[in-house]
Amino acid sequence: MIKSNRKIYNDNFTLAKYNALLNEINDEFDYKVRFKIAETPVFIPKTLRDKLVEACNEIIDVINQPNFSELTKDAFFDNNTIVPNEVGPPKFIQLDFGICRDDQGELVPKLIELQGFPSLYFFQEFLGRMYKKHFGDAIPRDYSQHLNGMSTEEYIDLLRTEIVGDTNPVQVVLLEVEPHEQATAIDFYATEAMLGIKILCITDLIKKDKQLFYRDDKGNDVRILKIYNRIIFDELHQRKDLEGQFKFQDEVDVEWIGHPNWFFRISKYTMPFLKGDYVPKSYHLDKLETIPEDLENYVLKPLFSFAGSGVYINVTANTIESIADKSNYLLQEKVTYAPIIETMDVPAKCEVRMMMVHNSKTNKIEIASNLIRLSKGEMVGVKYNKDKTWVGGSTGFFEV
Repeated sequence: MIKSNRKIYNDNFTLAKYNALLNEINDEFDYKVRFKIAETPVFIPKTLRDKLVEACNEIIDVINQPNFSELTKDAFFDNNTIVPNEVGPPKFIQLDFGICRDDQGELVPKLIELQGFPSLYFFQEFLGRMYKKHFGDAIPRDYSQHLNGMSTEEYIDLLRTEIVGDTNPVQVVLLEVEPHEQATAIDFYATEAMLGIKILCITDLIKKDKQLFYRDDKGNDVRILKIYNRIIFDELHQRKDLEGQFKFQDEVDVEWIGHPNWFFRISKYTMPFLKGDYVPKSYHLDKLETIPEDLENYVLKPLFSFAGSGVYINVTANTIESIADKSNYLLQEKVTYAPIIETMDVPAKCEVRMMMVHNSKTNKIEIASNLIRLSKGEMVGVKYNKDKTWVGGSTGFFEV
């Protein structure tokens, strides 16, 4: 986004460097990454950085309201998805912003979605180091992947403190559905390498009264004290074939890092409660009093889906009327991404995920890292960017 830095990077780019980056990433954990890694990081200017920080702060102010739990009491798929012993504040929050241009042509972030759930905290840090290693001469030294200027060591220490703390890492597990089959498995391996915790499928859990265990390589049952939950509940609900001893609604003596209920409370469901220059107008469809006259400027999103499935891009009154379960949909003002990243052919659009962590020492939700997705398609996502270059997952370096 900064023309001088972009020109230096593009002029110094070679396929040989990019392929060397990919090879090292794939070799690190003997695992080939299943998603497209972009050919470039993104350089974020101070003006946009400040707007992203302001947008995050305004949204966190709403989440921190004393009545937030009451506001989001209907956010759950159904009562069977409520997990006992909810605690707060949320440990992890992701805020996804499309980068647009305002009426004056200035860059401005617009909220797309939000999640009270972990993201690729460990892979993103690794990816940032790989860009620096293979394209170091083209990445300004006074730019940081972490807004507050944290070093790699400080960043990993923060995550280790919040996820593992004083607990024996052997008794902390990363929980997923068939984790080795997930597109994001590379992040699980990076997490395991950095923290020394165990990667488990939900079907691996052994339940004894209110305690959970897993069987180690020597055949011993190891008690689980903390669960770093990476299960996306939309996917879990679709997997009727899974059989195991543990259900999320069971009363168990474990500490959730963070508690699963935040997955629902901080989600698309939250959008209508947010206001301001950085948030598009949003309505719960079942509470919509009047259909907007400019429906061409809106999208219709299911509340409970993932990977962009079930989204209506071209909305009409008939579309709305045809929705049987209106309580499961959100009508949201369209966000027009600006094609601002100069590439070797057409410019790419950019979406920035601000990755936040509740710091137990400061008792504040803080911006810790970022994830960027570049797109040249109609939407951000693999199926909209097939056979395109300079698209995919990336990271941002902020001007400090």
